[in-house]
Amino acid sequence: MQSGEIRNRFLTFFKKREHAIIPSASLVPENDPSVLFTTAGMQPLVPYLLGEPHPAGKRLANVQKCVRTQDIDEVGDATHDTFFEMLGNWSLGDYFKEETIKWSYEFLTSKEEGLGLDPSRLYITVFGGNDSVKEADEESKKNWMSQGISERRIYTMEGETNWWSPGDNGPSGPDTEMFYDVTEKGLGDLTKEEFMRADEEQKVVEIWNDVFMEYEKKGGKVTGKLKNKNVDTGAGLERLAMVMQGKDNIFETDLFKPLMNAIEMRAMSNGARAKRILADHVRTAVFMIGDGVLPSNTDRGYILRRLIRRAVRYVDVLGMKEGALAALSDVVVETYAGVYKNLSSEKVHIGQTIADESAKFRQTLERGMREFEKISASGISGKEAFALFSTYGFPFELTLELAAEQNITVNKKEFEEELQKHQALSRAGAEKKFKGGLSGHGEMETKYHTATHLLHQALRLVLGEHVIQKGSNITPERLRFDFSHPEKLTDEEKKKVEDIVNEEIARALPVSYEELPIEEARARGAIGAFGDKYGEMVKVYTIGNEKTGVFSAEFCGGPHVKNTSELGHFKITKEEAVAQGIRRIKAVLG
Repeated sequence: MQSGEIRNRFLTFFKKREHAIIPSASLVPENDPSVLFTTAGMQPLVPYLLGEPHPAGKRLANVQKCVRTQDIDEVGDATHDTFFEMLGNWSLGDYFKEETIKWSYEFLTSKEEGLGLDPSRLYITVFGGNDSVKEADEESKKNWMSQGISERRIYTMEGETNWWSPGDNGPSGPDTEMFYDVTEKGLGDLTKEEFMRADEEQKVVEIWNDVFMEYEKKGGKVTGKLKNKNVDTGAGLERLAMVMQGKDNIFETDLFKPLMNAIEMRAMSNGARAKRILADHVRTAVFMIGDGVLPSNTDRGYILRRLIRRAVRYVDVLGMKEGALAALSDVVVETYAGVYKNLSSEKVHIGQTIADESAKFRQTLERGMREFEKISASGISGKEAFALFSTYGFPFELTLELAAEQNITVNKKEFEEELQKHQALSRAGAEKKFKGGLSGHGEMETKYHTATHLLHQALRLVLGEHVIQKGSNITPERLRFDFSHPEKLTDEEKKKVEDIVNEEIARALPVSYEELPIEEARARGAIGAFGDKYGEMVKVYTIGNEKTGVFSAEFCGGPHVKNTSELGHFKITKEEAVAQGIRRIKAVLG
């Protein structure tokens, strides 16, 4: 079964069970500055999991784009990747464990509506209690047994293994996970220890996870129960495709095959793991850039830069010609063009961004080579190797390879120690900035979020209606707003924009919202920030009313003040280019 059919079957299955099908959110979280990327299907839905009503109702399903980089060193094995698609269905205070487990089993095993997998190859884990919640999840175990799963194939896992949380804050709860035997002959019944070993050896693969969100975490601790008992499920498309297509790794599925074939055609040397890492990194870079991320030295831009630079390294390892990376990005766009339309429209921009970053890195490599030659004569200390890595962007693998060619020793242990010190500092900084879980709904974030609506409309009035939001990032200290415009703003234009925003703040305009069908919202003139990411029902936030006159109307799901008079004084602090045809404004409220 091809990946397109898996997607369609999943959405059709849950649509028949009264779920509204919602589109994938961007990889760049719109209203959550606590995380760099959308890492799970539930992340864009956190406000609704905490009790806010969703415009589409209480039952939802979608295919969500996700990026996770914490397992980047595992990429190249059978199942790990940095970009992936997550099939998910949600209940917002509607059904709970019984229906969730029944439908999970039906979709996995039904030949008519689902995937038709062999039930005798399924293994299940359930929550066994931890420091926060002592009781084991006997209810889930009974529900699985009622579906015909033998008790011998259900494993109770204590601790954090079957507990899901988005971070230090937000909705949390126990989960039950489904694993599938991918060996040729089948493993049969396994003891708990045998099952855990088979999981480690990737003889069984986790294919679905049902989370029962009934608890809330604050500051890293469970503080009580949520208003509603919610359900959040996730099934990785890449792993399902692997199982359905009879492969022993995700890189041989139809999701990767065109890209792997293109790499094979261009590679002058062998190296299965190198080819897989290259394929993964190119694919992830394409999706990141398609959602507005650009290479930089901080935050998500740094992650993108690291992925592209690692990809350049593996292009060289495989003996591929310069320019191969941009060509490979075109293959990714073509593979997904029918699913994610933004990739097609951004194809030239994606390829150029990757080509430019590759060229910059090659200049860095040249400087690193000169430095390597200075220090390599008598052996390379760990500190010197780390300086090459941190200052010159010189991959440690390259230092090792060049040193081996010249019979020079490298102090690996000292390098690892320096790297661990660096990572500890980085984590400390990241924990301050990205604490994880629900964020972005504090007093200042709410003010800045409303101010972006005023800024967006003011830019359209001053520059023209070609101005469309391309991204935003909000912290308690400032707003950052990306928008389409071909040239730098003049001082006069910036002053006009500031004056308009401050005039509307001074007018004390009311801010309200209503839920509308998307076509009606568009007919009324409401504008949307990210093209076709919206579902059939949308929230339209309006600044102003019939009495005062409407200043702006925009699709949005974020937090807003009730009146513009709450915002204070608006000031643009910086205006700059971030890509061809895209400008960025940073502004503060005082």
